Amino acid sequence: MRNRIALTAALTTGLLALTAASATAAPNESRTAASGDARACADVKLSGALPVPPAGMAVRQNVSIGPDCTPVFGPARLVQKASPIANAQAAPAAAAADRQVRSWSEMYDCCNIRMTGLYTTSDWSSDGTVVTASSTDATQQWNREPWNAGWSLKSSGKSADCVANCAVSTNVADASFTYKGIFDPTGNVYANTHRSTVALKADGTASCEFEVDLKNTFIGWNWQRGCE
Repeated sequence: MRNRIALTAALTTGLLALTAASATAAPNESRTAASGDARACADVKLSGALPVPPAGMAVRQNVSIGPDCTPVFGPARLVQKASPIANAQAAPAAAAADRQVRSWSEMYDCCNIRMTGLYTTSDWSSDGTVVTASSTDATQQWNREPWNAGWSLKSSGKSADCVANCAVSTNVADASFTYKGIFDPTGNVYANTHRSTVALKADGTASCEFEVDLKNTFIGWNWQRGCE
C-alpha cells in the first residue's frame, strides 16, 4: 500500500509536468494544409514522460488534439498489465535487480484506427551501483490500405549511450512514417515521427520519455503512450 501511494504521488507529479510539456502547432493560417479542412493542424510537436510502474502494472496516457490545435492531456492511469509476465513461474530465478520495461507510442485517427506505432523492450541487470548489462529492442507498426497504399515506414533506428558498467543506460529509438493513400494520393501531406527514450538505472528503476512530430494532423487525432 505504501508503494501504491508513493507511485500515485509520482504519477500526479508527472502529470503536472506533462501538462507543461512541449506541445506546439503552426499558426492558424497553416491549419488548412491537410486537404483544405479547417479542422487540420500543421506541424504539431508533442512530448512528455511517464514513470515506470512496479512489475505487473502499466502506466497509460492519452493525448488528443483539441480545439485550436492544442493538446488535451488525459490522466496518467496505473492499471494491471493486460497479460501475465511471460514465463514468470517457469523461468529460473533471476537476480533481484533484473528487470524488463516496455514502452509504446501510438498515433490514432479520430475513428480510433492506429496509424503508426513505435515499441521498445528493454532488459537490464544491476548490482545496485552500476547497470551491469542492458539491451533494448525496437519494433514499428503501421496501418496499410488496400491496393498497396497507406502508411509506410520511412526510416528507423536505435542507440544506447552505455550498455554495461554505467550508472544509467539511456536508450533511444526512433521511427519515421509517411503516408500515401486514400486521403492523400500525393504522399506529401502526412508524416509521423516517433522517438522514445528509456533510461535504465542502477537502482533498478527506469523512466520513459516520448516525442512525436506530426507534419499534418486533425482535431480528434490522439496519441496513446505508456510503460510497463
